[in-house]
Amino acid sequence: MAGVAEASGAPLVVLGAGYAGLTVAHGVWRASRGAIPTVLVDRNPVHVLRTELYEVGRLAAEEDSARWTVPLAKVFDRTSVTCRTGLVERIDLGGRVVGVGGAELPFRALAICLGSVPAYYGVPGAAEHTHQVYGLSGAKRLAKALREVERRSPGLPGERRPRIVVIGGGSTGTELAAEIATTDWRVIADPKAREPDVVLVTGALPLLDGLPAGLVGHARRLLRAAGVSIVHGLNTVRVEDGRVYLEDGTVLVCDLSVWCAGVEAPTLVRELPGPHGRSGRLRVAPTLELPGTPNVYAVGDVAEWTDPATGMVVPATAQAAIAEARTVAGNVVATWRGGTPRPFLYRERGAVVALGLGRAAASVRRVTLWGRPASLLKRAVQREYARTVERGEPSGVL
Repeated sequence: MAGVAEASGAPLVVLGAGYAGLTVAHGVWRASRGAIPTVLVDRNPVHVLRTELYEVGRLAAEEDSARWTVPLAKVFDRTSVTCRTGLVERIDLGGRVVGVGGAELPFRALAICLGSVPAYYGVPGAAEHTHQVYGLSGAKRLAKALREVERRSPGLPGERRPRIVVIGGGSTGTELAAEIATTDWRVIADPKAREPDVVLVTGALPLLDGLPAGLVGHARRLLRAAGVSIVHGLNTVRVEDGRVYLEDGTVLVCDLSVWCAGVEAPTLVRELPGPHGRSGRLRVAPTLELPGTPNVYAVGDVAEWTDPATGMVVPATAQAAIAEARTVAGNVVATWRGGTPRPFLYRERGAVVALGLGRAAASVRRVTLWGRPASLLKRAVQREYARTVERGEPSGVL
């Protein structure tokens, strides 16, 4: 079937229009000057700025969520890339075909960039009773729910404030907790709205595990200044409507809970043949190809690759996804022309964690920034990425 796909002029198919998929499609078009037919498939006709979905205060204040998306038609309007809207239903690696919206799409090369979904780790009630911000629809639902909680807050008995529990002490949970705590809900919800009592449950892992100690220290201080309470070292074992149960028996009564404790590969990816790593991610060769399956790549959150220089798994971040995608784009063009793919080399550029209105903590080339300078840096990176994507240009900041 591989020969049939190649002989029939089958294209490069890119599954997913997130940070990785967008970069692969653009990179191949640019490097091949449009000579390689490319089809980009996503269930939505827009690219979502997923790293900005923690901004639930702004989402609650704005009816239009267009600020967090870029239409794919605009991104690729001056290219030969074909954008196809549809749900990816199956991936047949042996037959070299994918099922999209009830139809079959053959491929000569394939880039699997389907991102991730929330991982609930079997915690009872977590999926049913928590919100999440891993997708635009989830972030919008959370923003609406927060606005309603704050609208009702003036009617709470005595001096009680609405309590929001954020589960997960990684970047997503930390940024979200700070955003909720520092948003002026009196402007958004009700002039008499009460400030929320925000509790961040980090779980068994340390706060912002894996990030530089200096950044974590400043983040902890800024969270405290924002009024966020941190519960360390305790996993969540059950969630009910209005209650979060911790492993030591503590029960956190709350008005709303949010799950930020981790992600995993989508079911479609988890069911693919071949070696899998943590959370169902596809283990890849140094070229980011699936072992034994040439010209099929896994990129971003769906891929697990261990850096031989450090022995560490490359993190599931937008920065890493874009770096992987650039390598994959080059490898697709090289092999399409009969050349040899090259191995992926990852160099961390730094990390920035938003910590509420006008505050952040950052580590860039061993230099730690915090407060307003770090916040301005994060905002500049976000704006520059969005601008370059809209212009159809490669981002130089991620």
